[in-house]
Amino acid sequence: MAAYLSVERADGLATITIQNPPLNVLSHAVFQELDETFQELADDQKVIAVLITGGGEKAFVAGADIKEFPQMMGSPSMKEQVMETHAVLSRIEQFPKPTIAVLNGLTLGGGCELALCCDIRVAEAHVKVGLPEIALGLFPGGGGTQRLPRLIGTAKAKELMFTGEPVQAEEARELGLVNHVVPSGEGLKQAKALATKMTTHSLVSLSRIKQAVNDGMDKDIQAALEWEADLFAEVFQSEDIKEGVQAFIEKRKPSFVHR
Repeated sequence: MAAYLSVERADGLATITIQNPPLNVLSHAVFQELDETFQELADDQKVIAVLITGGGEKAFVAGADIKEFPQMMGSPSMKEQVMETHAVLSRIEQFPKPTIAVLNGLTLGGGCELALCCDIRVAEAHVKVGLPEIALGLFPGGGGTQRLPRLIGTAKAKELMFTGEPVQAEEARELGLVNHVVPSGEGLKQAKALATKMTTHSLVSLSRIKQAVNDGMDKDIQAALEWEADLFAEVFQSEDIKEGVQAFIEKRKPSFVHR
């Protein structure tokens, strides 16, 4: 049983809540549980989409566990430890189902980097989002220097990382850092409504959309189109495409089996 996470499953949707009060910091143990939980949910055929949020009202995730930093200083295996962190976050980014981060409080440092690995971000109005590592003499080491510029552009990403100053939820939306801003306390409600629109669709297609976009971003346009064609051909061999087309012809809602 997980010590730092709770997971609820209902109607094709899994909701992960990080429970590490008071600020849900990402300790090594929390990272391990996140990795194990996402791998478990990847294999759960009843789960079509996943939400992740923070327990309590103060933070989604306020950063890494700084208390663990002293033991990392001067470690000869420092890069290996960093790459282990990257591996976990990359597995979350490549998780084969839609993911939505529900930002319900401070989303800083490693918390921001975790949110960047999700497909969609919903922020409550009071939320602050940022990468403040520079204040510790550090810089973002969980993919922030790579994922944030790809999302909002290099100039603004550098400004946020150079100053370490967070942005309010509405500015984060304007920058494209979050998709939606909702009143405080309504993040999960909005995210579940959004996810419900996804869970009615075929996971075969949802997963291929995610693969096409994520992998295609790092290819030139012609190679990306070839990749899209490969995935499109895969979908046309599925049971769900047959069901979807037949349901359209018969003017009824499809009943997908996600195969």
